[in-house]
Amino acid sequence: MTEEQRRSKKRKRGNRRKEAAAKNNASSSIAAPSGSANPTKSSSKSKSSFLDKMKARLSGGYFRMINEKLYTCSGDEALEYFKEDPSLFNVYHSGYQAQMSLWPEQPNDIIIKWIKDRSPSLVVADFGCGDARLARSVQNKVHSFDLVSNDPSVIACDMSNTPLASSSVDIAVFCLSLMGTNFPSYIQEANRVLKPQGWLLIAEVKSRLDPTTGGADPNDFVKAICELGFASKSKDLSNKMFILFHFQKKEKQKPRDINWPELKPCLYKRR
Repeated sequence: MTEEQRRSKKRKRGNRRKEAAAKNNASSSIAAPSGSANPTKSSSKSKSSFLDKMKARLSGGYFRMINEKLYTCSGDEALEYFKEDPSLFNVYHSGYQAQMSLWPEQPNDIIIKWIKDRSPSLVVADFGCGDARLARSVQNKVHSFDLVSNDPSVIACDMSNTPLASSSVDIAVFCLSLMGTNFPSYIQEANRVLKPQGWLLIAEVKSRLDPTTGGADPNDFVKAICELGFASKSKDLSNKMFILFHFQKKEKQKPRDINWPELKPCLYKRR
């Protein structure tokens, strides 16, 4: 066998080995071993999960920003804020509902039950109604107010200046909605529209009325509302997340200067 024949034979053997290796590689890339995850699908799921987490974090950041704004500005400033970009109201309420879903008991549920236990002829004003769930849950006539209206039944306004006539409603509700720095003007507006002997129901985040953590003294809060012309009927401190107050408007009220306590802003920690 000549030298050239020997070289040709080696080249053929080398080519056969390369072809076999190529076939093995192709086979392994097409058919993954039994029980193993498809790398393409796994990568897609990982990207989707990452994007969902980023969206949730971004949404939470927007909520905390808007929440801080609402607690540290006046009602008319908040109204203008949402007029400039109404979509922020939806962002806020999505975050709010996510927070509320973590509470073991909802103050709105207790208020709705209280109203249902009374005559459906009583007229209600819901100050800071959100998605107007109260109005959808009772048979009563309900005037729903908030900073933005995404529903024909909701009136967008500054809660210190509603279109209601004086002495026209039987029940005024503030469910976690005394957010502005001028919150006393909201309560004064409720006093204006309530009939004598009408009811004022207020649910507030407990930390805002906890003097041990920088909040107002709940007794000072009650005293201020009583000086406005209400009688305190009950103060429920049993829930760990919120306090529920029931007041009834007196037949005769004497104007006086009121020392309103400052409610602690309810701010969420930045992450």
